[in-house]
Parts: sequence; structure tokens; C-alpha cells
Amino acid sequence: MGALLAAAGVALGAFGAHALKARLGAELLSTWNTGVQYHLWHALGMVVVGLSASVLADGPWVRLAGWLFLAGIALFSGSLYALALGAPKWLGAIAPLGGTAFILGWLAFAVAAWQA
Repeated sequence: MGALLAAAGVALGAFGAHALKARLGAELLSTWNTGVQYHLWHALGMVVVGLSASVLADGPWVRLAGWLFLAGIALFSGSLYALALGAPKWLGAIAPLGGTAFILGWLAFAVAAWQA
């Protein structure tokens, strides 16, 4: 899943750089790029979590970390993508939920590593 999300992140980054560059203002393009950046970092995080699950013990904390990264990508990056493309501003209230999922994912991964 992490590798597929990384591929999607690269594609979305290229889409922003080529198709959206001429259509979006600097602020909305920056919003798009922030979504891509967090998307890619957390897709790589999911790859690390998956590899850790196979090398370390595959316990509930490592699985929770992966699910939280997935939720974070969907909520944080997804809301930023939507905002950049013209979604209503209230959708921006979803981004902090995704950011919280990212933070909790890293904390869950830390617990999994600590228990290994």
C-alpha cells in the first residue's frame, strides 16, 4: 500500500507541476505541493512500517501506525488537494484531523519499535 501511495504521490506532484502550474495561483499551488509533500513522506512511512512489521513483530501498534498514516494521507493531503482544486473553504477544517492522524501514527510506530 505504501508503494502504491508513493507512486500516486509522484503522479500528483507531476500533475501539479505540469497541469496545474498555469491554472492555479501561487497560494493554491503551494497548498497542492504541501499535500504532495506530506503524502509522499507518509507513503514512505507506510513502506517503513510494512518492512518493520516483517522484520520486527507484527503487532497491533505497527498495524495501527500504518492505518493512521493512510488516514492522514486521505484526510490531510486529500483535503489540501480538494482545496487547491476549488472545494469549499470549510473543507480546510479536515486537514488538522489528518495531521493528528500523522502524529498519532508516528507515536504508534514509536511504541511498536519500543516493544520490539
